[in-house]
Amino acid sequence: MTRSRLAPGTGIVTAPGAGPVLRTSGGEFLRIDTGGVDAGALVRRLVGEEASEEGVHTAELARLIEAFEEGGHAVAAPPRAPLAGRTVHVLGDPVLTVPVARCAGAEGAEVHQATPDRVAELAGATSDRSADGRVAVVWCLDSPVPEGLWDTADRLPGQGIAWLRCHREGAHVWTEPLASAPGDVTARHVRLRRLAATAAHRELAAYWAGHRTPDTGPHPTEASAALIAGLLTADLIAWAEADAEAEAGAPLGTGAGAGASVGPSGSTRLPPRRRLRRIDLRDLTVTEHPVLPVPGVAPLPDPTRVTAHAGAGTAKARR
Repeated sequence: MTRSRLAPGTGIVTAPGAGPVLRTSGGEFLRIDTGGVDAGALVRRLVGEEASEEGVHTAELARLIEAFEEGGHAVAAPPRAPLAGRTVHVLGDPVLTVPVARCAGAEGAEVHQATPDRVAELAGATSDRSADGRVAVVWCLDSPVPEGLWDTADRLPGQGIAWLRCHREGAHVWTEPLASAPGDVTARHVRLRRLAATAAHRELAAYWAGHRTPDTGPHPTEASAALIAGLLTADLIAWAEADAEAEAGAPLGTGAGAGASVGPSGSTRLPPRRRLRRIDLRDLTVTEHPVLPVPGVAPLPDPTRVTAHAGAGTAKARR
């Protein structure tokens, strides 16, 4: 007999005068057809209470529990921490990196404090690919990103290393999409997309380049830093779950980071690998914006060759 227990977040509700109902982790209520099995025996089994099986239809009870397992409402073992087996390198400003390290560690990750030099080593590694899908770098800044600072880190996805980052501009903190494979959204892509989306692109570029007055904050508080750390950790968990599904042979495009999903209210949720978030530090509101990679473009033609070709064509036309 299996010793499965109710999955985290699920429960069995018994309304007066009615049969047992399963409340799923998502808040749905599903009627349970217990057949010839006593509802109390089913509940005792699923909550782990030891009880005599005398008078219980053992085979029917086993089939019921199997149905719970197939629906994901019961598990045979405690769930594994979502970031177990993953290594997360964290660097940047302590006001943000400390809560990020704490949250990632609480979810099972092996957390290391990193430096820009260490990131450069990871981005330049070409021989050891054994850590593919198991290593992530999280870089957090309590300031705008200096020109060129993240250029090297943008090469991490090409080494199979997840690349996640956030930075502050005035009262807004931006968390950029996690990139884990070639073709994902990098920091450079986000900058290009943001410049293309505003009429003040010259001013925004000058702001990023440091042509601005000294920073006056506001800086993240304990509450806002905890919110940002939670959002970044959720992105890491989505990355780990998508990788685990891929290893298990799930069809391409079904992972947690693959495509948009529909929330309970019918609103579309953006996939983590295509989602740019803006957190307002003044009221802790979070807005999401879709962002796509910027495709490469062909180099401009050599103007000398174009002129020569045009001249040749003109001369030929005159004859």
